[in-house]
Amino acid sequence: MQNNQNRELKEFNRLYREMDGLYHMLALHAGLSDSAMFILYALAEMGGGCLQKDIAASYGISRQTINSATKKLEREGILTLTRGRKRDMHMHLTAAGEVLVKEKIFPIMELENSGFDLMTSEESRELLRLTAKYLLLFKEQCIAACRKSENKQ
Repeated sequence: MQNNQNRELKEFNRLYREMDGLYHMLALHAGLSDSAMFILYALAEMGGGCLQKDIAASYGISRQTINSATKKLEREGILTLTRGRKRDMHMHLTAAGEVLVKEKIFPIMELENSGFDLMTSEESRELLRLTAKYLLLFKEQCIAACRKSENKQ
């Protein structure tokens, strides 16, 4: 049974990397870095005024990477930053940024939606349920491993 689970985990990881590769391909096709694409995607999804830290948390990207990509997008006139409480930085698309999102990000969102639309509602719910369950279990194992490692130090 263990060997079978290892094969299944390898296949899951392969599928995850393949999906990640598709997003990388889409970013390149759009003329964007991966992090810039995810920032613009997040702004389209969350709406203007979202925080850098919210994007970092939602997309699993380091704050440093978000900050670097954000500064580049700001220099290019794609977004503006306004200071919030403490060190919080709110991001807003400029007019050029809104055009870029419509031309480059919305089509990606449409591709994602079409993939889900081709599945039955039961299939899409099951995919989400099982992915969320795996993520929760994996997260619990990661936290336990980190705590165990910290206790040894």
